[in-house]
Formats: sequence, C-alpha cells, structure tokens
Amino acid sequence: MAKLLNLQAFKDFFRSGQIGGMILLFCVAISLFIANSTYAKPFSDFLATDFGFSFGTQAYVFSISAWINDALMAVFFLLVGLEIKREMVEGELSSVKKASLPVVAALGGMLVPAFIYFIFNKGETTASGWGIPMATDIAFALAIISMLGKSVPTSLKVFLAALAIVDDLGAILVIAVFYTNEVHFDYLLMAGGIVALLLVFNFFNVKQLYFYLVPGAFLWYFIHHSGIHATIAGVLLALTIPTNKTSIESPLEKLEHLLNGPVNYFIMPVFALANTNITFQKEMISGLVSPLGFGIITGLFVGKTIGVTLFSWLAVKLKLGSLPSRSGWKHIIGLGMLAGIGFTMSIFISLLSFSDELHVTEAKFAVLCASVISGVAGFTFLKSIRKNHVIKPA
Repeated sequence: MAKLLNLQAFKDFFRSGQIGGMILLFCVAISLFIANSTYAKPFSDFLATDFGFSFGTQAYVFSISAWINDALMAVFFLLVGLEIKREMVEGELSSVKKASLPVVAALGGMLVPAFIYFIFNKGETTASGWGIPMATDIAFALAIISMLGKSVPTSLKVFLAALAIVDDLGAILVIAVFYTNEVHFDYLLMAGGIVALLLVFNFFNVKQLYFYLVPGAFLWYFIHHSGIHATIAGVLLALTIPTNKTSIESPLEKLEHLLNGPVNYFIMPVFALANTNITFQKEMISGLVSPLGFGIITGLFVGKTIGVTLFSWLAVKLKLGSLPSRSGWKHIIGLGMLAGIGFTMSIFISLLSFSDELHVTEAKFAVLCASVISGVAGFTFLKSIRKNHVIKPA
C-alpha cells in the first residue's frame, strides 16, 4: 500500500497564508497612516530604541527595528525553510518530474526581473538593488489567488505555492551570497559546528524539537556575528529537522504547524508595520520613473510575467514538465502577474541593498506600487478567464 502523505501542514500553511495576507494588508495601511501623521517621529524613535539583555560579560542589545528584521524574520525564514524541505520530501518538489515546471518557472521569474533592473540601473549608484524584483511574497500571492475561489483550478494554487517557495529559496541564496559585506570565519566555523551537531541529531532520528531549537538559538547568534545575514540561520535550522513521507506527523510538520500562526498573524504583520512606514513626498512620484523605481516596477510586474510565462513555455516545449491540470496558458500568464507581488521579501532585500535612506524609501514605495499593480492585474486577468476554459499547450 502506498504511503499516505500528510497534507495537513500544507493546508494549514495555505489557510494561514490567506488570512495572514489580509492582516498584512491592514498593517501596511496602518503603517502608511502613521508615517504620514503626527505620530511619524515618535514611531520612528520607538523603532530606533535599543532593547536587549546582558549575560555575564556579553550584552545583547539591538534596536527594536534590528530585533524585528534580524531575529523575528529569522523565524519567518525558519518557516519558509520548513516548507521548502517538506515540499522537497513529499510535495511539489519531491521528484524531478514534479519540480521541473515550478523550478524552471521560478528561475525565469528571478532572472528576467533582475536583468530588467540591471539594464535600467547599470552604472548607477542603485545598481546593487538588482535582487529586489526577484522575490515573490507568498502570503499576499496566496491571499489574492484564494479570493478567486473556484474561478481558478486548485492545481494552479498549488503551483503558485511551489513557485513562490522556490522563488524564496533563490532569494535566500542571493542574500547569503551577494548581500553579505564581510565574513568573520571564526563565528562561521562555530556556526558550522552547530549545523554539524544538528545533522547528527537528524541522523540518529532525534525527534524532540528542543534538541534542534536550543542549538538553533546559538546558530542564530553565530550567524549574526559572522557577517552573513542572521535570517539564514532559520533556513539552515529548518533543513536539519526530521520529516517523513507518512501520514504520521513528523517533527518538521509539528514545528511548521506551531509556527504558521505566529509567523502569519504576528511576525509578518509586525515586519510590515515597521518597514512600510513611508512618508509620502512629491519627489517620490518622480522617483517612480527614476532608474531605481522604474527598474523595480518594470522588473516585478513585466519581468515576472514574462519570466514565469516564457520559462514555463520552454519547460513544456522541452517536455521537462506539464501544465497544472485544468489550466491553460492564460492561467500561467495571470499567475506570472501575481508572482510580481514582491512585498515582504523585496522590501527586506531593499533594506540590505542600500545605505542611503532616500534610496531605501524610494525602493519601498516602488515595491508597494509594483505589488499593487501586479495584484490587481493578476486578479482581474484570472477572474476574466471563463471557468474550465483551457488552452491546450501548443
């Protein structure tokens, strides 16, 4: 008898992503309101307030903003890492045949936007932001496609989730390789020792989560001090936690189930609240047509649509994969538009790309505009497709 797959974790992830996207949108609105009111400076001062604790001679004191972007987001990346591993073991990425189309589509959705941004910003001081339009926001994308209900086939929703997960993996690699300024190898060596210990626990099938989470806290500390962005610790930790292909809940699925609520209902909304506090200025409108703003908007909306569609077409033509069931090329085009919702990950990469506060603000505003355009266009386009109308691949 074939082993039963435990799909509950995916259902929880998908459901929480839908509701989390709504909460995220609400927090974006609140953040924008604060940034353009008399509360702007007090809120900014609050985010800059140092907070922490001391342990012996060591002091762990960071600004509230740093705690959010480095510590809380590490938990977000832990959840993303868990989802990546589970999909590789039992989901849409578990075999070459299953993974081919979402992987190739995600690759196109990363390369084309980055290339478009590079073309517009080549030789500019903003050239380092090429990673910004590469990312897709899972929560927002799933929230919008869920609003379409039965207007789109379920297989398309699963395909979008798999594509966004691969996209996140690409963004994680980009952050680790290209947005790390200085590496301290002593801390990196200690982090490697922690990962080796976690792999030993995995090898001996240690299932108690505290054997992974306690060393994981030290892993975060060592990665944070190594110069590599601390959020990478969350992904490394996730990849060491045991899972299985049966219907019995594994440690990975248990942790994923525990984190779905806190990440989608608290961590991501808090991140949005702290990082979309954009004070609108007249100059920002002209900034949208600057190389920075235009590169981000064109990269996310146009680049994602072209990249996902073109690379999916190539994958089908080369017989590397097939379209999701009951879907046609119009569905893939609409899905490519939704993939242009960069938001969380794009804003996160914006913070890593620039030291100039003006560039960061312009990038955030461009990401916000591009995500709105992509979301509205993708929703409208997919909604316009007649139910069960499928265009067979040529």
